[in-house]
Amino acid sequence: QVRLVESKGGLVQAGESMRLSCTASGSIFGLSAMGWHRQAPGEQRELVATITGANITNYADSVKGRFTISRGNVKNTVYLQMNSLKPEDTAVYYCNTRLFGSDYWGRGTRVTVSS
Repeated sequence: QVRLVESKGGLVQAGESMRLSCTASGSIFGLSAMGWHRQAPGEQRELVATITGANITNYADSVKGRFTISRGNVKNTVYLQMNSLKPEDTAVYYCNTRLFGSDYWGRGTRVTVSS
């Protein structure tokens, strides 16, 4: 089993920054790509950013240039640096990974951006 735990989100004003972290634990041998998704109220969950084991990154168009995904020195931790936040970034953010064909998700952390 793989456990993913996100850091606590919070409330920020538009234009401010926030960094989320996610740490994987458990049976994580072979852990490679990790990512962040988000789900806004009344919307479907959507991809935000991913990072491979080789640190190749991919971003949703809506966050390109504002968000940065990175890994810690220990590869079981992934960060999401969110700059220039907008009210439309308000969502529950989920960390995820796929390991040996199974998808694992964190419980999510709520980020609210006020205008």
